[in-house]
Amino acid sequence: MNKPTEKPKTPHFASGPCAKRPGWDGSYAYLTRGRSHRSQLGKDRLNEVLLRSRRVLGIPDDYLIGLVPASDTGAVEMVLWNFLGARGVDVFAWESFGLDWVRDIQEELKIKDVKAYIADYGDLPNLSQADPTRDIVFTWNGTTSGVCVPDGDWISDTRTGLTICDATSANIYDLPWSKLDVTTYSWQKVMGGEAQHGIVVMSPRAMERLDNYQPPWPIPKLFRLKQFRDIYTGVTINTPSMLCVEDVLDALDWIEKSGGAQAMCLRLDKNLQVHDKWVWGTSWLEYFVAREDIRSKTSVCLKVVANWFQEETEEKQRTILKEMVSIVEAEGAGFDFNNHKAAPPSLRIWSGITIEAEDLEKLYPWIEYAYNIIRDKYKK
Repeated sequence: MNKPTEKPKTPHFASGPCAKRPGWDGSYAYLTRGRSHRSQLGKDRLNEVLLRSRRVLGIPDDYLIGLVPASDTGAVEMVLWNFLGARGVDVFAWESFGLDWVRDIQEELKIKDVKAYIADYGDLPNLSQADPTRDIVFTWNGTTSGVCVPDGDWISDTRTGLTICDATSANIYDLPWSKLDVTTYSWQKVMGGEAQHGIVVMSPRAMERLDNYQPPWPIPKLFRLKQFRDIYTGVTINTPSMLCVEDVLDALDWIEKSGGAQAMCLRLDKNLQVHDKWVWGTSWLEYFVAREDIRSKTSVCLKVVANWFQEETEEKQRTILKEMVSIVEAEGAGFDFNNHKAAPPSLRIWSGITIEAEDLEKLYPWIEYAYNIIRDKYKK
């Protein structure tokens, strides 16, 4: 294959922080520069994030939205420490971050009544095993595996336990909020915001648990949801980055002006069509997730299936993929699309709402170009 001549206009395909919105140049007005987050202006801007997030994502009016420290990871940990322990827990995991939540629940919180339903990378556990009398913890979109929950039909409408959903990299999806009691996400995925803050969305049922249940373990200051009740109005537990706040407001403004969440979902579909075209037309490349109904539209994971590659050790496969990515990066044609180190050897191309389909079209020829170089080097 000849060396491609066209390159993506925005060659950023990392899953977080992901590419900035189309047209971003960092020139938005930084209204709160040098101002305290405790000033009225600071509180107003922080609260504006919550108001716009509710509007853009269609979060119900009776759900509370809070801004918390440490991105989605901090948000999930905060939720686990505050809500769990009141009853038995069913945990569903199929990739690295879900496995982290299993580990924390079992080994850090040491909850005794835990059932962990774990699937291999590329697959999904049997979600029908969820017990509506128990709390349920799961990740909506497995960023490092490319596996996504297809819907919320498996969650009971008459449940007595809480559903706790790590929705990072899936928050722009049309989530069934009535099925979700506690939901977390971060700005760095999907919206193209700068990483720092996490978001917690809580249903009235979740707030009832928070008000009436005291966990048996001590809760660090940064996790004290019950104590810091003003987080739902723009007050934060610790000092936030107001630059990150302005940045995500810029992203939310772009989403609204571009047609809202529904238009963003159409962008995801358009990007997925580009992936389908290349994957189905390439003999050496396949989706890591075989089932189409559970395949992520944002974190698209791919595997090399050529015989010569499969004959290599896992360590050698990682080396080969790293070399492939390095070839493309050296040309400035695509950055950061190797998968997470905890995942099996694979590529991960972020395809969220800030990614243009035209850029994906121009990335794939470079991946094939790099593959041909590496194949000739390693094929025996």
